[in-house]
Order: sequence, then structure tokens, then C-alpha cells
Amino acid sequence: MSGPSVAELRVVAQPQTTMDRRSGEHWAGLLYMRRISVYVTWALAKTPITPNQTTGLMILFGLLAGAVLALPGLWAALGAALLVQVYLLLDCSDGELARWTGRTSITGVYLDRVGHYFAEAALLIGLGFRASATLPDWYTVLGFAAALGAILIKAETDLVDVARARSGLVAATETSAGQFRSRGLGLARKAAAALRFHRIVQAVELSLLAVLAAVWDALAGGLAATRVLTVACAVVAVVQLVLHLVSILASRRLA
Repeated sequence: MSGPSVAELRVVAQPQTTMDRRSGEHWAGLLYMRRISVYVTWALAKTPITPNQTTGLMILFGLLAGAVLALPGLWAALGAALLVQVYLLLDCSDGELARWTGRTSITGVYLDRVGHYFAEAALLIGLGFRASATLPDWYTVLGFAAALGAILIKAETDLVDVARARSGLVAATETSAGQFRSRGLGLARKAAAALRFHRIVQAVELSLLAVLAAVWDALAGGLAATRVLTVACAVVAVVQLVLHLVSILASRRLA
């Protein structure tokens, strides 16, 4: 069976509504991964694999990245970063395959969210173990704390739609997320978003920063850079957890 051409698949699997979105699409997806993922999706469309099974593979690679990052040495950090790229690739392809086959489902959306929770938590926990000279120590604790913070930040976002659904409202829109009751809070959110400091606890950015820290540690000896990164992740996760909650409560997402 020949299956669709890449051009035919792209029209259905990568509609303009997907390619134009900003808040729901990672910068790496827009920059390069969507250009690659359509070919992977084209290959997957010729196999019996389902979109949900593809999401399952995404989750597996995310967890593997965290496990590999926990290992010592530069090669482990590089391996984790590569696994995260595969994770991101599958994160693009599962939705594309679902749109092409018409097998979109609530289960798929749920599994996709679970995968993001698991991958970011696994990487932060792996970073904590990587920073530890002896196990367990405070760096391990900080890794778990950062992972918990990252999970709760995502939960804060998802609970907006839960609260709206239980109140008989539709899901919040991107427009309402950017509307604030206070002009000052709106400006503060824009300033925080421009700094992008929250991305330090996200999978792609964290994996790349872990590689840079590993290179520094390999040149300087010791684990100083990895430990600084671990502390930074824990601090950012806690600060972002509070600021994100304030942002939601001050916006019109709950109105």
C-alpha cells in the first residue's frame, strides 16, 4: 500500500490552525521539528501503529531521558538531550497521525498531557540525581522539589478548564489568558513572559542547559555547574508556581 504523499498528508496533518498557534506550540516545533515530523508521520501512516500508541512511545522516551540524565558524564547528558528531541518529534507526530487518520480522541489529549507531566518531572528528578555526589543528598531533594513544582504549574493551567467545565463554561481561550483585571499585572506578566525564565524547567530547554552544564563540569572538574542548574530549577519552579497562580486569578480565564 503506497499511502499518502507527504504533500497530501501535510494539508490534513498540519493545518494552518496548528502551524499558526503560538501558546500551544513549542518554539522548537515551529522552528524545525514540524518540518521533520511530517516525514515521520508519513512513515507511521503506513504502519498499524495508532496515534495513542505513538503518544505512549513519546511518554517512554521522555521517561528514558530522565533516567539517562541521572547518569554521570557528558555522554549521558548528550544522550538525554537526544532522547528529548525524539520525545518532541513524537509529540508532533502523534497529533498529526490522529488528524490524518481521523482518530482524534479525548484519550489522546489526556495521554499527551500526562506525557508532558511525566517527561518534565523525570528530567528534573534525573538532574537532581546527577548533581548528587552521594545518594540521597540535598540536590536530590531539590530535583524532586523542582519536579513537583513543574507538575503543579501544569496542574494550575489544566485546572482552569476543570473549573470552567464544572461551572458550565467552555474552555478558556488564548485571548482571555492575556486579559487582566489590572493593567499593572498585565504589564508584569508580559515582562515575565519576555524574560522566558520559566522555560528552564521545560523539557527541551532543560536538556540543552544540562548539556552546557555537563560541558562546563567536564572542563572544570566536579559538578558545580550541574548543581547551580539544579538549584536554579528549584527556585524558578517555586517562584513560577506562585506567579502563575496569581496570573490565573488576576486574568479573565476564570470569568
